[in-house]
Amino acid sequence: MDQPYPQLAEALTRNLRLAQAPVAVCFPDSVPTTVPAHKGRVPAGCSFWRQAATAPVSTASGDHSCCAVGVYTHNLELSVAVQGELQESLAVFGSLGYVTQQDLQLIPVLNKRPKHVVYAPLAQPPLPPEVILLFCDASQALIISEAVQQVEFRHPPALGRPACAVIPQVANSGFAALSLGCCGARAYMDAFTADVVLCALPGANLAAYVERIVALASANSVLSQFHKRRCQDVAAGATPRVKESLAAMTPQ
Repeated sequence: MDQPYPQLAEALTRNLRLAQAPVAVCFPDSVPTTVPAHKGRVPAGCSFWRQAATAPVSTASGDHSCCAVGVYTHNLELSVAVQGELQESLAVFGSLGYVTQQDLQLIPVLNKRPKHVVYAPLAQPPLPPEVILLFCDASQALIISEAVQQVEFRHPPALGRPACAVIPQVANSGFAALSLGCCGARAYMDAFTADVVLCALPGANLAAYVERIVALASANSVLSQFHKRRCQDVAAGATPRVKESLAAMTPQ
């Protein structure tokens, strides 16, 4: 790992003022012995995002079996039981008008079949992460989207349900994406509240995204005060020029 992940994680958390630590996701063929395997059952793979904010965990296909949709998006091995559950789930979703057959074709699916999915805090990833998950409010997501535009020269797409599909979207394309989440992920993960969106960055060249995020977080802080000052001045009847508003903010 040639990227200083502890420093990158600290820079993201501090400059964006994140409430939850960034989470790293990777798909190794073999797992380091230092990474504990998951024990027990969870309702969906997105539940691992909460655990991974504080400690690494290794998962296999069976650990995701309670959510057939998550098994599908991550292209994990489908047992006969999970295949049946997936078809039943799609039938139920279709009856509610939630997912149609046309929708299914648009949901990203990982373009490889992983043997394991490892989740960990970005500050201590046991392997080079393929995808970084950031849980953000709108102002934080604004900074990230601005950074993505400057690094990739494109706007990041915003995905809807299921939330887990943002991981294959980023892993397959090598480009960042946002997810507006889904009702399941918001139910299974306390930090995924109604005012939070999920921003996902590719692990490759993460430092370039962080560099721009740091710069843009600083710029947004200054410009927020700038616009507040101009609002006050205009309300008082003034017509300040941009340089005048900036000068008024600068201590003499």
